[in-house]
Amino acid sequence: MNRPLGITVHRHIMDDQRLHPEATGDLTGLLNELIVAGKTISAEVNMAGLADILGQSGHTNIQGETVQKLDDYANTTIKRRLAGCGYICAMASEEDADMIEVPAGTAGKYTIAFDPLDGSSNIDVNVSVGTIFSVHRRRSASGMGEEADLLQIGRDQVAAGYIIYGSSTMLVFSTGNGVHGFTLDPSVGEFFLSHPNIRIPERSRYFSINEGNYRYWPENTRRYVEYLKDKDKESGRPYSARYIGSLVADFHRNLIVGGIFLYPLDNKNPAKPSGKLRLLYEAAPLAFLVKQAGGRAIDGEGHDILDIVPTELHQRVPLIIGSRQDVDTAEKFLAG
Repeated sequence: MNRPLGITVHRHIMDDQRLHPEATGDLTGLLNELIVAGKTISAEVNMAGLADILGQSGHTNIQGETVQKLDDYANTTIKRRLAGCGYICAMASEEDADMIEVPAGTAGKYTIAFDPLDGSSNIDVNVSVGTIFSVHRRRSASGMGEEADLLQIGRDQVAAGYIIYGSSTMLVFSTGNGVHGFTLDPSVGEFFLSHPNIRIPERSRYFSINEGNYRYWPENTRRYVEYLKDKDKESGRPYSARYIGSLVADFHRNLIVGGIFLYPLDNKNPAKPSGKLRLLYEAAPLAFLVKQAGGRAIDGEGHDILDIVPTELHQRVPLIIGSRQDVDTAEKFLAG
């Protein structure tokens, strides 16, 4: 569906709802609640340098990572906004060890998993951070949600996206009808369509990977990265390295201009043998977006990210994601 520039995100969501007359509006309501939470977090992020909110909160999350103050604030904001909205039956957050239940009598049709502030280790140095979210339709019949409602494959997501807080605040999401980006106009407090029908280039000249982990990678990963840096005019190599260290920021740049992001398996930390990134609220929602935009996402071990069956809320996976032809080439190298 073609849309003019300048329309609000609320009109966009309502237009999509009208395309599906069988819908009840619950997903629309859920997305609108999430947008309000995003605006609240954006305002706090923009004030972080002026308020006593930078730095660490003094406790660690389920991942064993020190929680930043803004991370804590973002997590609390989203949970409070969504808890009694009536559209969800359960939540999962990177910051909470267990499933987050909703108040009795308010359980809805959907579940949501989210990373409240991805890239939060970069907060103190003013690097872009973001909120990533994934929405599924519940499996259980009624009543309070169950963990099984959250443990669904990425291909079954009904919506996914992120809000990136940078030089401007952008919302990028998909409900299965393409990927659209909206930029927040702080003067009126509204997201306006700025990037309709985003399509990632099929091939790029950029790669994003933490080369500080080079010595810990499997040999096939090393060979692929060396291939990207070799000079070959016909294939457009060498590629240029672009790595921020904030997943949502690295992914956003590649989605707009093309590129491949890799966080492969490594043996640096024996406690994380399956990679660093979380499946439910990092890898799967971004894989949903990149597929809608014409790209791919794999784990480098023969699996499409969207087909991996989660077995626990905080399951980790390797992630290779981006322009389709680049991911195809990476897949061949990683397969040996």
